[in-house]
Amino acid sequence: MSASRAGTPPLRSSPPSPDTGDPVLERQRRWESEVLGPALARSPERKERFTTLGGIPIDRVYTPRSPRSGFEQVGYPGQYPFTRGVHPTMYRGRLWSMRMFSGFGSPEDTNRRFRYLLKHGESGLSIAFDDPTLYGIDADDLEARGEVGKCGVNVSSLDDMGRLLAEIPLGRVTTSMTINAPANIVWGMYLLTGRAHRVPFDRLGGTTQNDILKEYIAQKEFLYPPRAALRLVTDTIEYGTRHTPRWNPVSISGYHIREAGSTAVQELAFTLADGRTYVAEAKARGLDVDDFAPRLSFFFNSHNDFFEEIAKFRAARRVWARVMREEFGAKKERSLWMRFHTQTAGCSCTARQPELNVVRTTVQALAGVIGGTQSLHTNSYDEAIQLPSEDAVRIALRTQQILAHESGIADAIDPFAGSYYVEWLTDRLEEETQRYFDRIDELGGVVAAIERGFFQREIQEASFRYQRAVEDGSEKVVGVNAYVTDTPVKVPRLKISEAARRSQSRRLKALRARRDPRHHAAALDRLRAVAATESGNTMPGVLDALRARATLGEIVRAFQDVFGSYRERSMY
Repeated sequence: MSASRAGTPPLRSSPPSPDTGDPVLERQRRWESEVLGPALARSPERKERFTTLGGIPIDRVYTPRSPRSGFEQVGYPGQYPFTRGVHPTMYRGRLWSMRMFSGFGSPEDTNRRFRYLLKHGESGLSIAFDDPTLYGIDADDLEARGEVGKCGVNVSSLDDMGRLLAEIPLGRVTTSMTINAPANIVWGMYLLTGRAHRVPFDRLGGTTQNDILKEYIAQKEFLYPPRAALRLVTDTIEYGTRHTPRWNPVSISGYHIREAGSTAVQELAFTLADGRTYVAEAKARGLDVDDFAPRLSFFFNSHNDFFEEIAKFRAARRVWARVMREEFGAKKERSLWMRFHTQTAGCSCTARQPELNVVRTTVQALAGVIGGTQSLHTNSYDEAIQLPSEDAVRIALRTQQILAHESGIADAIDPFAGSYYVEWLTDRLEEETQRYFDRIDELGGVVAAIERGFFQREIQEASFRYQRAVEDGSEKVVGVNAYVTDTPVKVPRLKISEAARRSQSRRLKALRARRDPRHHAAALDRLRAVAATESGNTMPGVLDALRARATLGEIVRAFQDVFGSYRERSMY
């Protein structure tokens, strides 16, 4: 969970300047002495200090003097610096994509869930992979025992991807894949499956998360040393720029940074710092920024502090637009856009009184939509207990549909624009993000900061402060340390058996028996050879290896033969 209001060192506040002759300031002083003072004398406020969830002090009231940015920095939707959204009509023209994160068991199990969701109104696929797939381990490997299909779908081969996407109209449906260390391999499987469906590479639309930097920062699912892994991400950006114009090769992710315990400011700053690194690496490869930047996307968490989250999304667009224009010299308008997916905060879901997670998810989804997200996943109420049941997934999807069609929030663009508090908070998040940029640059950039443990320590300290506040009761979590009941938890259970591991293992055995061993070995040798070069793009070699029916684990081991593996230094 994220850092708390209680126990968090205060960030720098922005008190009004003592200007004389200011009518707004004079009115505020009269209100404080004539109205507020007597009210406080009769009844004190409920606590001494108010902050956002991330620890930013909150004043009692905000006035026209509170925001620092003028209207030119707020502006209009679809206009630089895009504080109010990247599209001039936003949801008045087209609703956000309702993209539910799904995956469990065998490819066939998840394929059935995909078709169920598409039938019930989902507008895009979002694939969750199991731990063996995320770690580049084949289903029949001893290390995969007990984990195959348990927290996502298992995909160990090109044939598995074909089963996963059977009867899905890949030319019409866009797909997001949450995969990082072996993302280049899994993306290759998707591309080749699309071709088997007679959909050429340039017509396939979707996103590969492929954000390896945040793995070292937060999620810890890495396979190779950071600099080698960054090279593979750059290979996918280069290959995608030339061959897949509708595909986003990287979704720069703050979600997992927040799930690891960061504050909103840390999530924003660390995510954008990672984005700066990917852009710099692609430019160093010789790519023109305006050729690849329009296909970069982002992925954020939406947590419980409603206004802090809205301000975070607004600040994110503004900071990114400035970075792309002023730091990297982007000329095209689309290169300046921050397009992002939002997922409600899994770390906020509780196993106690899990039905309350429907309320938390609704508040978080509301913040994401008001903040201008392009697509949204709403967590299921049983998220803290198990992989979501079918009923829970349907309720989560219906939550988005009610917001879209019954609440009226999609009718006005950026409806909190001009709020003294929201504009002040947007400015504040932008300022704190720049301070983090400066610290990261002083350390030598993101990779150097990872190697020195900077991000890891910042997140650990924030997470510790939050947990301490929950345990001492200063941070209330309804149903956990406040308003607790002894009512038994009643949730329809979704159990994943070992059948997926057994069937996947049988299929891998049959695949290895029928493939051409010389063709297979030669393809892996060619892949090692190009990986050993300093600048050769590895994606063609990955595709050749997949065509030769090399498995996920075999391709990962071929890369590790060249790059080695990685062990993180202890941060404790």
